[in-house]
Amino acid sequence: MTSLVLLAAVFAWPPGSAARLRAARCPQAGRVAWTARWWMVPSRHLRVIVATAGSAAVCGLVLGVAGAVVGALIGIAVTARIRARRQRAAELGEYRAMSEALGALVAELRAGAHPAAAAESVAADAPKGTAAAHGLRAVAAAVRLGGEPDAALVDASVHAPVAADLLARVARAWRVAQAHGVPLAEVLDTVRRDVAEHTRFVGRLHAELAGHRASAAVLAGLPVLGILLGEGMGAGPVGVLSSTPAGQVLLVVGSLLIFAGTAWSERLARRAVVT
Repeated sequence: MTSLVLLAAVFAWPPGSAARLRAARCPQAGRVAWTARWWMVPSRHLRVIVATAGSAAVCGLVLGVAGAVVGALIGIAVTARIRARRQRAAELGEYRAMSEALGALVAELRAGAHPAAAAESVAADAPKGTAAAHGLRAVAAAVRLGGEPDAALVDASVHAPVAADLLARVARAWRVAQAHGVPLAEVLDTVRRDVAEHTRFVGRLHAELAGHRASAAVLAGLPVLGILLGEGMGAGPVGVLSSTPAGQVLLVVGSLLIFAGTAWSERLARRAVVT
């Protein structure tokens, strides 16, 4: 119940002084600004808030105040894990799209196409919203307008922060080709081979680490299984954890240790990928 009240308070918090001043001068504009302010909350933040508040409310009803704390931790941990998994998938998708786009661009350049025309053609075929599409479209515009393609690639990384490193590699390759007169197709083909090899390596590594992550999740759930078995045997662990001061303290401490273990396990997995 406390968590639900806090959630409602977050959405009911009044706007800042500037918004209040605009609302005083023009009530209709103030209402529009108020609506836009809260309905434009990023969906990922909204999901975290809702999941955390819902989990805290459910666990709080069963296990008391300490249960609400544990429920909030569960909501945060679950949403963080889901977000990390989606980010891993997005990064792999960006690398695959860039590898395919660079391969197509190299083929166009070796066939004698102008860099701007080749970049435009490949950008049109690349998956929309990817770094490859943004970067090559920016390169085509820069070449046609007499600008710097490498600078255009760096600027395009703002629209694709997940693949900023990819665009930086392509920008360096383009700069080297222009500065030293090296054939652009050969330099970009070297980058393509490196990106393709990195994509295959990271894909295999994530597949191997899937078992490690599953084992960590199973180990984290074993204490819950122990509590359920205790209830089935008539030991009443839920009553101890929810109604006694020692049980409340043990619930919070034990949950913190579990979450620390899962966070450390995930950190080791991320270090393996980065290394």
